[in-house]
Amino acid sequence: MTAFETLSRSGRATILLCFLVALLEGLDLQAAGVAAPGIARQFGLNSLELGWVFSAGLLGLLPGAFFGGWLADRVGRRRVLIGAVLLFGVFSLLTALTWSYPSLLVARLMTGLGLGAAMPIMIALSAEAGGERLRSTTVSLTYCGVPLGGVIAAALGLSGLGGDWKTIFYIGGIAPLLVVAMLYLWLPESAAFKRTAESVGDGEGQAGFAALLSGNQATRSVLLWISCFFTLTVLYMLLNWLPSLLIGRGFGQSQAGAVQVMFNLGGAVGALLIGRLLDRGRTLAAVLIAYLGMLVTLAGIGLVTHLALMLAVGFGA
Repeated sequence: MTAFETLSRSGRATILLCFLVALLEGLDLQAAGVAAPGIARQFGLNSLELGWVFSAGLLGLLPGAFFGGWLADRVGRRRVLIGAVLLFGVFSLLTALTWSYPSLLVARLMTGLGLGAAMPIMIALSAEAGGERLRSTTVSLTYCGVPLGGVIAAALGLSGLGGDWKTIFYIGGIAPLLVVAMLYLWLPESAAFKRTAESVGDGEGQAGFAALLSGNQATRSVLLWISCFFTLTVLYMLLNWLPSLLIGRGFGQSQAGAVQVMFNLGGAVGALLIGRLLDRGRTLAAVLIAYLGMLVTLAGIGLVTHLALMLAVGFGA
């Protein structure tokens, strides 16, 4: 019997559904980068204005993640996750229907709010479903949906379906609405949330945000926040700017798309590898592989000029 077969049926359902949400997150996060040339042409945008299109979605991630996690701890993780997926699905559709540069910025900002709100809830649900023994593995399995969604976005761009930039946002909007129905039907509520709600009802209360900054937790929390902030900064910059960066360095659009696919495939493999290392207590090895690997391969993206080497560096990054 494999480790995953020991999980409950509801646990396996939770991991699968969270993976699907992560897949759609990755598709939408990468969609702006794939659609960037078409967006720039339609609205007559320069590089600075296009950067604000990317930034609008990323700016929405921060309040979305904070308030989504906060709200989920109070009204239920299942309910808030369904609302978050509905939000980013609707505004991804509206991105394709925007009529001006300001309306485009608003649509991307609101999409980012939904994406940001969904991520911490997915991680919490996956960690709970995996239990102590498989926690990091189940979280990484869920999270590898993000780069695999990026593969789908890059493949759409390479296939020609992305010829009209709106197509990728139609797909990225309709698919979440279908997944919302699946979440409503099959996603169980978090057992941890139910226990917390019962304890609050019994007058025990919640430790809340202050618990993260008390005693030894303060140093751990702050270090994790700093690490997460800078890692995601690099990740989202590459998700949005990698195709344009490569085209600017002389690679063709199809070549840039191929590197983008390899970058996302490497992300999925890396997530699974790091998850297994963490579950086996190999924390130092996981950190060294992740951060030394990023340092070397990001330097490679700036230096390599041959396509085959760029594909390898992209996968490594």
